[in-house]
Amino acid sequence: VQLQASGGGLVPPGGSLRLSCEASGRTFSNYVMGWFRQAPGKEREFVASINWSGGRSTYARFTKGRFSISRDNAKNMVYLQMNSLKPEDTAVYFCAAVISRGDPSSDGRLYDYWGRGTLVTVSS
Repeated sequence: VQLQASGGGLVPPGGSLRLSCEASGRTFSNYVMGWFRQAPGKEREFVASINWSGGRSTYARFTKGRFSISRDNAKNMVYLQMNSLKPEDTAVYFCAAVISRGDPSSDGRLYDYWGRGTLVTVSS
């Protein structure tokens, strides 16, 4: 499966962005999807994940209800709605996929497919 993330940009603190990730190539509903991010000089970290149906999701603690992951299997899309953004949310955000009808996962090692990332910059 090929993944393409989009929707990043420059946003002031407290603002919102909606990231999108389009998947192509295989049956999208067979995949657990995840969002990860990597800030300059830091390791990649988990943000959110959603199961194949969209019925279950899990989040990193730092999201604290600010972020919401969703998917539309009919459109082969997964989304990350980010609200109340902070400067520390500045990072390249990646979507990832793993063939699974199980639970969402925060373990990046389990994901087989990665998109190229989209840059989110939170700054005034």
